[in-house]
Amino acid sequence: MRRDSIFYQLFQQFPVLLFELLDTQPENAANYRFDSVGVKEPKFEIDGVFLPPETDEAGVVYFCEVQFQKDERLYERLFGE
Repeated sequence: MRRDSIFYQLFQQFPVLLFELLDTQPENAANYRFDSVGVKEPKFEIDGVFLPPETDEAGVVYFCEVQFQKDERLYERLFGE
């Protein structure tokens, strides 16, 4: 998938923006970080991943995909890639 650089930069600088869109947010929402994560075999990257703070015990990982244009095959491509 192509990275949407505007949202990537926004979430990189202000990861708490995602949690303002959700009904419920984790108590440590301000400490999350946004990153692109590489997965091996075969190598591919997941561009929108919100990772919990490393100092906390178990946390929830949030995956985010932002689209600026209509894409009828978004879910098919998202899970296929």
